[in-house]
Amino acid sequence: MKRRRTALAAALLTATAGLASMQSAQPATAHPATTPSPDAPHRGTVAGARTPDHNPARDRAVAALKKGRSTTFRKNQADPTHNWWGVFPQPGTHDGITATHTVDPSYRVSDADNFTYAPTTKAQNSCMEVVTAYWNSGNEIWAWDWCGAGGPAKTVAVDADFKAKYTQPSGDELAYSVQLVRDSGSGNSWSSYLYNYQSAQWELLYRKAGQDQSGLDHGWDMFEIYASVNPSTGTGYYCTEARDTVFDSSAIELRRNGTWKPASPSDSPWTEENPSGQDFLCPRLNFIRAGADDHWTVRQ
Repeated sequence: MKRRRTALAAALLTATAGLASMQSAQPATAHPATTPSPDAPHRGTVAGARTPDHNPARDRAVAALKKGRSTTFRKNQADPTHNWWGVFPQPGTHDGITATHTVDPSYRVSDADNFTYAPTTKAQNSCMEVVTAYWNSGNEIWAWDWCGAGGPAKTVAVDADFKAKYTQPSGDELAYSVQLVRDSGSGNSWSSYLYNYQSAQWELLYRKAGQDQSGLDHGWDMFEIYASVNPSTGTGYYCTEARDTVFDSSAIELRRNGTWKPASPSDSPWTEENPSGQDFLCPRLNFIRAGADDHWTVRQ
């Protein structure tokens, strides 16, 4: 009997060690940055925000996003491939959204027709989408206008000033916090904000009123690519270029009737339960549901 108990204990220890090993081998999520209160003071404007000029490179980026978002999200397996993953906040569940997004200043996109928009967020009916935009002319934060001509109405370069004021460490990454809210009063007027960690306040990025022309009745917070295959690797260019980049959105909250609550399965379903990296031209990509619909991570 004693031998059997000893053998059983040894087997349990072995199994536990094996489980711990498997768990440690799983890709880790980013450690979320300290989440600012959505009700912190709202004052001032984002330093460095500008109305972008038009040039061929930016026009290609704008055309790609417009094509992929026309009427409905379009998955295109031609070149470039358009795909996405994250959560879709549903109609009637919110009039504001906030989240903390990682940003990697070292990620460089080489091909002029490849774009990584991740994380990117929009509320239902909002006049703007706030995008972490990686493209070959530089890394930027965009306020994309959905109630006007379309395209980025305001851009902020991910430079030293942006990092100092609007980011803080999130594990080995940097993260910034974004908020989109419908303004009080009549009409479909919306404001988007970035959180200034130095002054502890939300600063206005872009404000617009009008009719949402996205053609979609839901919002989103997601990872999104426009990618083509690098013939030398057989995978998307970004699969190599973003090898060490972690795309993470944490503390996703929705505002309803003046109250902020974490996104949940009932109001923000996953766009897909078990996506395949192969469909994103990057087989080693991992899609991690790090929270109950309020936190996701995409990494290799």
